[in-house]
Amino acid sequence: MAHDSNQPERPRAEPEILPPDRSSGRPEDDQSPWRSYESRTRGSHRIYVTRLGPLSGIIMMLVFAALVAIIFLAILSAALIWLPLIALVVIVGAIYRYLLR
Repeated sequence: MAHDSNQPERPRAEPEILPPDRSSGRPEDDQSPWRSYESRTRGSHRIYVTRLGPLSGIIMMLVFAALVAIIFLAILSAALIWLPLIALVVIVGAIYRYLLR
């Protein structure tokens, strides 16, 4: 127990810093697209990460443009559904005002 209660307790053991596991048999270089990580709950997993080429970039931009167009059309169609209702309210209001004169 420390004499001063405001002082934080010092750690009882130093943390052990372990180097990355190199047991796969192949050297890990920066050019390799394979990356692996280990999870304590699910085990080891491998993730493939690569750079996009020109064709992949164009396809990804086309998919993004298609998604934007679909969202825009959905919003436009929602607005177009309300146009006849607004026009009906305006026409009924004009007829009602005309009849009150």
